[in-house]
Amino acid sequence: MTHQPAPQSALSSSGPAAHRGLTQELFTLRRDPLPRMSRPRWLALLPHVLVVYVAVYFAFLTNMQLDDNYDVTGGPAVALSLLTGVPIVLAMLRPMAGWWLGLIAGALLAWTLRIQVKQDWDWPGKPIDYPATAANLPYWNGQPWPWMPVGYLAYAAVILLAALRVPARITALIVTIPLAGTGLVEISLKPQGSSSSFFVAAIAFVVAGLLGYAMRALRLARGQLVVQETLTEEERARRTLLEERSRIARELHDVVAHHMSVISIQAQVAPHLVENPSEELKENLAGIRQNALEALTELRRVLGVLRSESADDPADPHHPQPTLAELGALVDNVRGAGLDVTTEVAGLRRPLTPGVELTAYRIVQEALSNCLRHAPGSRVEVGIAYGPRDLHLCIANTAPTRPVPVSQGAGHGLLGMRERAGMLGGELAAGPRPEGGYEVSAVLPMDPPGGSSSEPKKDI
Repeated sequence: MTHQPAPQSALSSSGPAAHRGLTQELFTLRRDPLPRMSRPRWLALLPHVLVVYVAVYFAFLTNMQLDDNYDVTGGPAVALSLLTGVPIVLAMLRPMAGWWLGLIAGALLAWTLRIQVKQDWDWPGKPIDYPATAANLPYWNGQPWPWMPVGYLAYAAVILLAALRVPARITALIVTIPLAGTGLVEISLKPQGSSSSFFVAAIAFVVAGLLGYAMRALRLARGQLVVQETLTEEERARRTLLEERSRIARELHDVVAHHMSVISIQAQVAPHLVENPSEELKENLAGIRQNALEALTELRRVLGVLRSESADDPADPHHPQPTLAELGALVDNVRGAGLDVTTEVAGLRRPLTPGVELTAYRIVQEALSNCLRHAPGSRVEVGIAYGPRDLHLCIANTAPTRPVPVSQGAGHGLLGMRERAGMLGGELAAGPRPEGGYEVSAVLPMDPPGGSSSEPKKDI
């Protein structure tokens, strides 16, 4: 599990919310297991095995040092040794819980040593703090306090495991808090005859914190690199797909469309090459020509779909595209499907750039298609207004008078219309009308940003 760093706004904030977030992160006991090794797979649990080994090793060393250097044996030594190793294992699963347990264990160990270990009996003129006899009096002899030599190394391991999975600001706290506590305890409670452990503990804790921070930053950077590589691969696959679609469109244009055009022309010319052609022959040739023309029309539509998502120019197909001049035929088709459609044009009608013409036609076409699907039996009003600088479109329908068929999945019509309008620097709004029904309105600039070629497009 990878712990994500806090947002930058939270890091820079100094208000109550930031303090609450800091407190929650410092006192959290949430599970955050140490990440496994990615490869080789058979060594995935190697870090966890090493952590357990280190915990056992430090617990063993603690028991030895308590016996040899502080004369603490028996049950207290075993308990303190376990308290030294358990936080390391716990930090492998719950980093902040292990850190808190290690801090408590260090404080308990220091207090136990101060209670049980007395001043050096051989130092003349030094008063003894606690009652003791020659049989049970061990010696400080300059032993470090409050941290034993193995104690601060074990707790440095806990800090390292926590720093691997917490944000940088928490890493700073888990290093600073034990050092501040160590300094305060040494100043106020340091036994006579003991040596200071503050400076060596500070070096161990700071090195562990910096190492954990660096390793965590490296792991996060690698994770971001993997995400970026995945996105790059997806983009490369998408670009390859679009290039293939463009290649298919070119092949259809160069081969299939050419042959279909030849068939249409030959079918038209054939009756004039035969003397007194029969009516049956004329009828068959006319049917061939009509089918060829219909196939060409359908091919133009397919080419428009393929080229509309080409990587080079999504708004510039190489074949004739519909314009507002063909709006009448579109409305007649919709009327034939059962809708009552009326149109109104305001302003001085004039030719527009091909991009604006095509976008306006497609918006009206999609809006009328939505009326057919979602508002059967409704009355539809199509309004087009030519302004000085903008073209205004409005397609509004009343409430449906017949049951609306169930929609098969979520459509992308409105999204497509907004994208078309946005490419030209225009705006599109859509929503229900207060009196019932639905309305789509769009404003398209006459002179879109970036320019749009006004040259007529070549026929296929």
